[in-house]
Amino acid sequence: MNTNDHEYLAKLQNYYAMHRIIPSHNGIADLIGMSKRGAAKFVERMVFAGYLGKAPDGRAVPENNFFARSIVGVVPAGLASPAAELMGDSISIDEYLVKNPSSTVLVEVNGESMINAGINHGDILVVERNANPKVNEIVVAMIDGEFTIKYLRRDDLGLYLEPANDAFPIIRPESTLEVYGEMVGLFRNRK
Repeated sequence: MNTNDHEYLAKLQNYYAMHRIIPSHNGIADLIGMSKRGAAKFVERMVFAGYLGKAPDGRAVPENNFFARSIVGVVPAGLASPAAELMGDSISIDEYLVKNPSSTVLVEVNGESMINAGINHGDILVVERNANPKVNEIVVAMIDGEFTIKYLRRDDLGLYLEPANDAFPIIRPESTLEVYGEMVGLFRNRK
């Protein structure tokens, strides 16, 4: 990549976030402040680097690398350490959290029964549908016809669901307990 390509790519990513489309070469030229020919060469470099692809009509479209975010280092959650931003690898959120795209869904959390597991109201869970869930994992389950998010547990009486908040009781099925999937990750908007 050229010296300013990261800056140009950042402008293009921000434009895409706002409009959900990659502009034409003329639009890219206006956006990054260069000639149409310069913009065309920039697009070629981005295609070569895997950030952009070409649609059948020739228009630029985002590729997986376009959505990747830089890992800038490891930050301790304990004692403070000297600040240094180290440009490391990039990773897309899908690449990190989604192993099986065809069986992965997002579920919005409604309620506070899992707050002691770090799951808050409004969080978005990444859930992999799974017919054979592991006991002691956090699952999305249908119990007696209603969906909920809880730990899947087993004892002498069989499977049950346990919240991560002492204000809520454990739930044993009166008739049915079906696990929809296991939580593999979550994200939240702090704003």
